[in-house]
Amino acid sequence: MLPRTPRPGPRPRVSVIVPAHNAMPALTRALTSAMEQTIGIARLEIIAIDAGSTDGTAAELDRLAADCPALKVVHQEPGGGPGRPRNTGLDLARGEYVFFLDADGHLGPDALRRMVAMADQNGTDVVLGKMASPTGRGVPRAVFRHNQLRTDVVGSHAYSTLGPWKLFRRSLIERFHLRFPEDCRTDEDQPFTAAAYLNASAISVVADYDCYHLTRRETAARNPARTGLTDRIDAIRLLFQTAARYTQPGPRRDHVMRRHIRRELCGALRALPREDETEARTRFLPELRRWATDHCSDALFRTLTAPERLMVHLLRTGRFDDLLTVIRAAKEDAGRGHLVEKGRVYWLHPFFRDPAADVPDDCFDVTDRLPVRHHLTGAAWHGGSTLRVRGRAEVKGLDAGPEDRTELVLRHRDAKDELCVPVTAVDEESADENAAVGGTVNREFAADIDIATADDGAPLRPGVWDVFLDVRAQGVSRTIRFGNRHDEGLDIGTARRVVAAGPGQRARVTPYFTTPYGNLSLDIGPAPRGAPCEVTEALWHPSDKGTLVVAGRLLPPGTPPRNRVLRLRAEHTDGRVLDHPVRYAAGHPAGAFTARLPVRDLGRGRWTVTLALVGRGDGPPRAAPVPPPARLPGTRWLRRGRPYYAKPLTGRGETTLELRIAPVRLLAAVRNRLGGRI
Repeated sequence: MLPRTPRPGPRPRVSVIVPAHNAMPALTRALTSAMEQTIGIARLEIIAIDAGSTDGTAAELDRLAADCPALKVVHQEPGGGPGRPRNTGLDLARGEYVFFLDADGHLGPDALRRMVAMADQNGTDVVLGKMASPTGRGVPRAVFRHNQLRTDVVGSHAYSTLGPWKLFRRSLIERFHLRFPEDCRTDEDQPFTAAAYLNASAISVVADYDCYHLTRRETAARNPARTGLTDRIDAIRLLFQTAARYTQPGPRRDHVMRRHIRRELCGALRALPREDETEARTRFLPELRRWATDHCSDALFRTLTAPERLMVHLLRTGRFDDLLTVIRAAKEDAGRGHLVEKGRVYWLHPFFRDPAADVPDDCFDVTDRLPVRHHLTGAAWHGGSTLRVRGRAEVKGLDAGPEDRTELVLRHRDAKDELCVPVTAVDEESADENAAVGGTVNREFAADIDIATADDGAPLRPGVWDVFLDVRAQGVSRTIRFGNRHDEGLDIGTARRVVAAGPGQRARVTPYFTTPYGNLSLDIGPAPRGAPCEVTEALWHPSDKGTLVVAGRLLPPGTPPRNRVLRLRAEHTDGRVLDHPVRYAAGHPAGAFTARLPVRDLGRGRWTVTLALVGRGDGPPRAAPVPPPARLPGTRWLRRGRPYYAKPLTGRGETTLELRIAPVRLLAAVRNRLGGRI
């Protein structure tokens, strides 16, 4: 039974499609989470499709629809796969966007508003909202490390999650007539999502809010057929066909196909021992072989793990007996040792260099996949221009010999220059953690990066230098990014400094951790010309949110000049200027100082914050900008019983901190809190 004809009116922003089959009691929570979205029920249509339930799902849908005009209910006869009710919802949807909500999941209250805003602001066709699971169901994590405004399947981990719980622009769906396959028993959602990804103008990720909550599916856990190849083979075939249809041969196709070769193809191979052997040989293996031959390029093959390479090689050469032998003994063979030979490491699988097996050595090469344990323990200045980096590193499973040395490597991000920095071992008396771990030794080291001479006696050129480690053991070299594992509480920002960079030259050095992976990089730039000082920190006072605290040091380092005074300056757009004194740290050789700006006393409007060196009769004031801190939030306080706020103005490439100060508009604040429902 189709729902009654919808009333004429504005097109909804989002159509929420909810397929349901014997979904009680979780269904009520799912639909309620959609009805209570902060975007407002007037901007939604909710289309729920009952696929022949027998547990009261139909009655519950009708009950909820009686009190919610935005909820449209469709009752279907049972039959067809799980894709059928979703397709029914798509045929009825009128919204600008579509979101697929499963009956055993639910939305965070502000989820749809955030995802729609992300799509609107960035013109993206698919938005991934962060997923969470309070019941322990597995959820993807890598893609949700940070918000991503515009990305794609190559520049993100989006393709690792092919579930349908995303926000899709409906024009994309209709332009390519994307629908769910109705003859697939399981995984019918994955070809649909893959096609949407591969045709999207761009993809956005909302990672700072739990948008979608998944719960553990008890029915799936009780159904052993869920993992059977008979049920999965049709969806896997469609995935390979979809990826081939919407990509051209080359790196992008290899990136997409790598997921399907590793997860779908190799996953199917590992499941073969659970299948009937006759069916495996006559039905499954020939089709799996075609996929391996048609879709696994040589470049993709080299990126697979050694066990995956071995299976794919045997599959492509049609050696089904050997393949089944390898699969059945996989657990036992995984723990076999390694052979180190001429700077390469090989997995000692029984087939390795067995003349009867006749498998190339490349299938067993694990050199580039040996894990490296590394840890950054410190980064601090020693002397005028030398940054000392300390850490530990070792190649897991290999003992470093007396001739093996770890090196620090700097790579210029744009020019691709590479510099090696000598590393010295830390005295064993102070290296308490040089204990053997897993048959290897954790070696502690220190490396001195002299900004003025690191480039073969010349200063480091301006730009971003990424920090790597070249870790060697038994003649094997592994180069990895360095810094994402570091001591808890290590504040790399305190190492920012203006230093000497050759005769009469200075450079601004900013060590930082990259986003989202947290690796160590150095940003080398010219020092501010004529600036009297540099700012190292700006934050709100912990006990007085109406006071801004600014910390810094003089340039060049030294004592304050006698005939000039440093002041923290706030300048209004109308020309008003207010100066506030700074306080120097007693005995500090670099002239470190702090200053407080009572923002609560400033008038309404926009104020620019600088540091100015002022004096009598010897030229105009020299000013240094107070750069906008990356994470400085807004703040509020009461003035004569009325709430005021100060908000940093960011997002327009500002180099100087600007504050907007104004009274809080109470009605607007309440409206924002309630998500526009008043």
